[in-house]
Amino acid sequence: MILVGDLNNPELSEKLSKELNVELIYPDKHIFPDGEMRVRILKEVVDQEVIVLKSHINPVDSSVMETCFLIDVLKRNGAGLVTGIIPYLGYMRADHMFRTGEGVPLEVVISMLENAGLAKAVLVDPHSIRIPELFHVPVVNLSALSVFADKIKAMNLREGSYTLVTPDMGGIRRIEILSKLLNGAPYATIEKNRDLETGSVEAAKVQGEIKETCFIVDDMISSGGTIIKGLKALQDQGAKNMYVMATHAVFSDNAPALLETSKAKGVFVTDSIPVPPNKKFKKLEIISIAKLLASSL
Repeated sequence: MILVGDLNNPELSEKLSKELNVELIYPDKHIFPDGEMRVRILKEVVDQEVIVLKSHINPVDSSVMETCFLIDVLKRNGAGLVTGIIPYLGYMRADHMFRTGEGVPLEVVISMLENAGLAKAVLVDPHSIRIPELFHVPVVNLSALSVFADKIKAMNLREGSYTLVTPDMGGIRRIEILSKLLNGAPYATIEKNRDLETGSVEAAKVQGEIKETCFIVDDMISSGGTIIKGLKALQDQGAKNMYVMATHAVFSDNAPALLETSKAKGVFVTDSIPVPPNKKFKKLEIISIAKLLASSL
């Protein structure tokens, strides 16, 4: 077995290689003056089982194409089973038609990956429970909730002294699972309204008992708007010690600055997406999912 690491996320690549005890190689990538990409594998892969680790980070289109090119290169050079570990799958939030006249970008991405030769996919906290069903190859659907549960347990909080919070109604299933992992910890939901045209979010009412300590748990943080409004809603309900947990640190726009200056005491994310130095901040803690990924293989 060979692991083809993510050039944009060498830290996770190296940790996963150690967890699996397999050889780690990186692709040779060249960008031409016109913006086109060439990808090569400088390793014999004939009849080898190969794992490709790649998160679809900004620029997302380029990341998706690089993944497809890598799979194609491996298959054309004789690789056997090619498994794609894609912790953050591009276009996860575009898994169906929201308005008349739109398409379904995620189905296009999945089709490209499968046509390139993907035999199996490993995902981490996809945005919707139905996303694995869109694939025509086997999918391992992992969640970082166990990682977050371990983090909360390590804080040695008294049982029943904190509330788990989902910042929108779509995260109810996620928060219920985390509650079970934490011996039935109480949880609450925040209703929000999103403008499909602009993407802006307006937080509405909080449902559930709010303790002084709260953990907002989501699958990703993009602009940070949902989290900031959620923190404000919890503060209005009497919360004093607030923490944020999210699997994917997309951190678009000025999200890091918003989170650093927010009422949150700490922000916990995984290394599914590499956080560049200019987007790291004091309140941020990055937890690795290398062991979680290794457990799926």
